[in-house]
Amino acid sequence: MATGKSLKTKSSAKKRFSVTGTGKISFHQGGKRHLMTGKSSKRTRSLKDSILSKGQADNIRVLLPH
Repeated sequence: MATGKSLKTKSSAKKRFSVTGTGKISFHQGGKRHLMTGKSSKRTRSLKDSILSKGQADNIRVLLPH
């Protein structure tokens, strides 16, 4: 049995972020749930999965140890 405290994943972070196969952190942008008729197709496509910048990704990696 392991001694000491184990690192726990932050529950809010695991719901919002995912790690890609190359190790980058991806997230879903907001603004794509309702009132879609007023938004252009170009704007809708740009709201797909996005990749966090390196500085922000380092902060999120602390919350996602596993």
